[in-house]
Amino acid sequence: MLAERNLRDLIRANVKHVLDLTPQGHPEALPGEENALRLLGIGYTRVGVPFAAPTDEQYAAFVRAVEALPRPLHVHCVANYRVSAFFYRYHLECGWNESEARAMMVQQWAPDESDQPSAAPWGQFVREARLASERRRKIRPAANKTKEMDETDAI
Repeated sequence: MLAERNLRDLIRANVKHVLDLTPQGHPEALPGEENALRLLGIGYTRVGVPFAAPTDEQYAAFVRAVEALPRPLHVHCVANYRVSAFFYRYHLECGWNESEARAMMVQQWAPDESDQPSAAPWGQFVREARLASERRRKIRPAANKTKEMDETDAI
């Protein structure tokens, strides 16, 4: 979560844009964050993600933002739990292997290993991302084999 003291760090890091996953009106949000950033010449986008119920639509909005916004981009939420889980899925979809994506995520949080009831939707989100990645990896080699066989048969 950004605090006023962090704004100078963003300037030093030459951050061009901030993507905030915190829901509008969250009690721990930096008051006036968007205006403060704009005054510093830093763009601001919010994709509010309720902690209790992440959705595929919110994740898709996150991906669109990450891929379209200027760099360097700073992404945050309250404790960076939303950020770490969303980037875990994003990294898997970008072709990272599971251990690399997981190592990045667990620097902040391992929701699928948490016994906190509030982590349950995020644990499910992470498990589903891992399973989807595993399915994609199994399908790709089979698709390549079929293509190779078709090319061989054509000769």
